[in-house]
Amino acid sequence: MIGSINTSSISVVGLGKLGLCLAGCLADKGFQVLGVDIEEQVVDHVNQGKAPWFEPGLDELLVKHGGRTLRATLDHGEAINNTDITFILVATPSTPDGSFSNRFIESTLISLGEALSRSKKDHHLFVISSTVLPESTDKVFIPLLERITGRELNKGFSVCYDPDFVALGNVIKGFLQPDLVIIGESSAEAGAIVEAIHRQMCENTPVISRMSIINAELAKVCLNTYITVKISFANSIANLCERVPGADVDCITRAIGVDRRISPYYFQGGLAFGGTCFPRDVKAFITLSEKYGSQAELIHAVEKVNKHQNQHLVEIVLRQLERVPNKTVGVIGLAFTNNTPVITESPAIKLIDELIKRDIRVVAYDPLAIDNTRNIFGSQVEYVHSVESCLLHVNLAVIALRNQLIKEAVENFAAKNPLTIIDCWRMIDANKLNKTLIKYVPMGRYLEED
Repeated sequence: MIGSINTSSISVVGLGKLGLCLAGCLADKGFQVLGVDIEEQVVDHVNQGKAPWFEPGLDELLVKHGGRTLRATLDHGEAINNTDITFILVATPSTPDGSFSNRFIESTLISLGEALSRSKKDHHLFVISSTVLPESTDKVFIPLLERITGRELNKGFSVCYDPDFVALGNVIKGFLQPDLVIIGESSAEAGAIVEAIHRQMCENTPVISRMSIINAELAKVCLNTYITVKISFANSIANLCERVPGADVDCITRAIGVDRRISPYYFQGGLAFGGTCFPRDVKAFITLSEKYGSQAELIHAVEKVNKHQNQHLVEIVLRQLERVPNKTVGVIGLAFTNNTPVITESPAIKLIDELIKRDIRVVAYDPLAIDNTRNIFGSQVEYVHSVESCLLHVNLAVIALRNQLIKEAVENFAAKNPLTIIDCWRMIDANKLNKTLIKYVPMGRYLEED
């Protein structure tokens, strides 16, 4: 039964931007890891010890463990035959109604379940880590496994829901040093095994909360949604400060963020939130509330505030553009956050789209996201390979990414012509700029109009 499970070997199905990092972290903390993916190129890269894409620290993990303590395969059956514990971290794309599609999880469970139905092993533990709509595990995944395997829950297999709380650009640190771990368990024995895995993998001592599966599913969606509320409130403060003489959003958020009831994290006025998680989790929360007849006015407001924040940036750029002779805009920082090439729901990409619609020339730079941006806009945008080159070619530049190298490059730029810089995160030290040639426009601070 479950007590006979071998916990030294773990399989991870779904070697995407999160799953591969999880597999690498497990291997680095002493587990023998088998990764499973449907992409042959990804499998080959892992076995050769090469990262298929950029994520800070992933290269080092794969060089160290790829093809050795971390091996990859295309065969789901190997996960059943060679391990007793399988983490599932595959995509759950949003559907038109705002919920999450379970099709990739269901396909994975069918493949794994068929292999388990042929196996003579006593027990297998399935750990689902993908974001799902609450009730998916109890009403869809567990019945599916029981039907495919011919086994009963907590007798021939167990299920835990163990959602990730990591962010692109910081995934590996997120797995190794999490603030919290939430485990939804079909049995106390299964939950204890997953907790022990986290205790071995984590470099810190996070609070680990074990609960029912439905509560864990809800907790995942609720946490991300709450963070968007906090971001939206900080952005509302920033917008107010732009209108009040002498006001500075950073002075306010730093001061009140010290209060334990608020905390300083994700409490900095600036651009709208984007990425692969926050926007879709907000939609999912609204969809879930409507499904059960619960009010979600606050979260509807978050969506509205976030949409406004994107439009607010466009308005600031257009207003400043009226004051410059050559209508060319540089956009520096294209990804939705730092240390990633991902541009999903990026405010910078939305800005570029609006500028192009108005036939405004755009010059763009990002340390990682140029190729992904080119895939969207093609030759409609001019691409450069440095901050300096971008600043040389424009009369107005928007600094959209919180990045230390970008900050330093802007502060060290030797301007030869008049230039307006819109700093969306107020990270530039204005005292280091040539004030004769450079007009500095920080979002979130009062700026008296010319």
